Amino acid sequence: MRPTPRKAVAASALTLAALAAVSLPATPAAATPERTVSVAAAPGTATPAAAAAPDSIAATSVTAPGSAAVTPANAAAAADACTPAQVITNGGFESGVSPWTQSSTSVITSRTGQSAHGGTAFAWLDGVGSTHTDTLSQSVTIPSGCAAATLTFWLHIDTAETTSSTAYDKLTAKIGTTTLATYSNLDKNTGYVQKSFDVSAFAGQTVSLAFTGTEDSSLQSSFVLDDLALNTSGDTAPPADSTRTPAAPSYTVSLSSNTAGTVWTGHESATFTNASATALGEVYLRLWDNYHGTCTSMPIAVSNVTGGTAGALSVGCTALQITLASPLTQGQSATIGFDLGITVPSGADRFGYDGAFSFIGNALPLLAVKDGAGWHLDPYTNNGESFYSLAADFKVTLDHPTTLLVPATGASVDAAGTSGRTVTTATATKVRDFAWAAGPFSKISGTSTAGTPINVYSVTGISSANAQSMLTTAKTAVDAHSSRFGAYPYGELDAVIDNNFWFGGMEYPGFVLDLVSTTALTHEIGHQWWYGIVGDDEYNSPWLDESFTDYATDLALGKTGTSCWSSVSWASSAEKITNSMAYWDTHSSRYSTVVYGYGKCALHDLRRLIGETAMTKLLKDYATSHWYGVSTTAEFKAAAQAATTTDLTSFWTTHRIEG
Repeated sequence: MRPTPRKAVAASALTLAALAAVSLPATPAAATPERTVSVAAAPGTATPAAAAAPDSIAATSVTAPGSAAVTPANAAAAADACTPAQVITNGGFESGVSPWTQSSTSVITSRTGQSAHGGTAFAWLDGVGSTHTDTLSQSVTIPSGCAAATLTFWLHIDTAETTSSTAYDKLTAKIGTTTLATYSNLDKNTGYVQKSFDVSAFAGQTVSLAFTGTEDSSLQSSFVLDDLALNTSGDTAPPADSTRTPAAPSYTVSLSSNTAGTVWTGHESATFTNASATALGEVYLRLWDNYHGTCTSMPIAVSNVTGGTAGALSVGCTALQITLASPLTQGQSATIGFDLGITVPSGADRFGYDGAFSFIGNALPLLAVKDGAGWHLDPYTNNGESFYSLAADFKVTLDHPTTLLVPATGASVDAAGTSGRTVTTATATKVRDFAWAAGPFSKISGTSTAGTPINVYSVTGISSANAQSMLTTAKTAVDAHSSRFGAYPYGELDAVIDNNFWFGGMEYPGFVLDLVSTTALTHEIGHQWWYGIVGDDEYNSPWLDESFTDYATDLALGKTGTSCWSSVSWASSAEKITNSMAYWDTHSSRYSTVVYGYGKCALHDLRRLIGETAMTKLLKDYATSHWYGVSTTAEFKAAAQAATTTDLTSFWTTHRIEG
């Protein structure tokens, strides 16, 4: 979310409320009364120097499931023990054939008929249309000093097969003697999809990475590979079980709205796996939008829980404990279900309605994350974001009046419902959240040069010229960010435009809310990478998405950030780019200045220090290695250090980047 002066205007109309420091008990408390709302002071308002407020949960940085933790205390040691590395050579096939071994000279190619994910070359297996086998392999050595090793590659499959049930043609991916996955003509897709595998078990080994494509006697299937990477990271001796769990969430939701689209009722279920070696006996649902009501009148109502027993609400009624029917051991899965009611309040907000138009962000209950620091049950912040969730799959069915358009996260398909109603089914893969809107929007559509479908939905009062301008901006922005950080993976992108929003914009996967503003929309689309694809703990490390996104926005708009660090003036010794929202909620007038402004300037300075080429490669490689994962400050610092021979110790100190 990008703050704007509109927020200051809203604040100046109200009396600032005092907000006592909140610290979470070890055991969730019973339902609490409505808390006092803290309204941010206007940007530029002086704030007394003060020590940083303590975080409500210990700030321990962790890596993806199966990886080792890197905390502030052991960051230096981790960097020494394991320098992050990418061990596949020529993974984009842009440097010819070596060191790949291919079954024929036509496998690694740039010939017409298929296209690359990046660059011009790719590996094309099969596509002959008769009995045929193609192979591609490379020997790789995975260092023994690293606990985490992740293989990723981009795969496109097209086929002339018409069956929806028989796998006639297949591609098998193996490392050593282990089969990682088998794909077939049944997995055909219109573009590239990134695949990711944890290959940490092969640390210290030299093994063959191999792909074998086979076709039967008729009808071609083409298996096209590009941009392969095998990234290593992490220390081998984590101080605690730092695995993020519950992992691999999958949400199925069915909701029906009232005539206005302001009340939604139905059912939600969540399936998940315990990735941790520690038994999982409970989970927490985050009911974020209860911040917008009271504990006696909650906008998000959960009832009739199955698969577990509902416990106490805590953290301003935004966290609901559910004790599972039986504890899950590592690798076990479970499903919980519940009835859900959503009542949208008045207001042009990320959760609110503006006249006939409803905006429904952060309304679906999501699973909280548990790691080496415990459960992350941070309070809601209206100053920025508190949201921290793992990449998940969603299937959301929305039954609504046909008079309402319903843009949503993911790819949507409309079907006729009962009289005068439409059923919109939206599916999304590997997204951290799901949002939608409902109203009699004006809609225009287009496609970016690189092929991303864009839809712009405008409320009443947005001129057709402004809507067209935002469509043009969205097309340019999504392609600019894709070229720098990796291809946009979410299919279509929806932008909902309302000049009454008090904020500049708000990001959700494949779905953004925005004013008519080129800069703000470019920023929110940048969040598709920095928060959406490369996740982070937005409460404890807001700079990892906001600073990176504002830096990406500058690059997309041709701004170099020259000398921007010269205007930096710290308000106190406690002020740091890497402070948490617990700090910024008590120093709200400085949040945008430091996290957005100083943060992006620090990244511009890093680019000038290590060089344009190294910085470009650093960010693209970092995005690739954390694709659908979670970034931490310690991991980024280690990756940056690995990208240069210059000692960055003084750089981090000067720019107040800690962790």
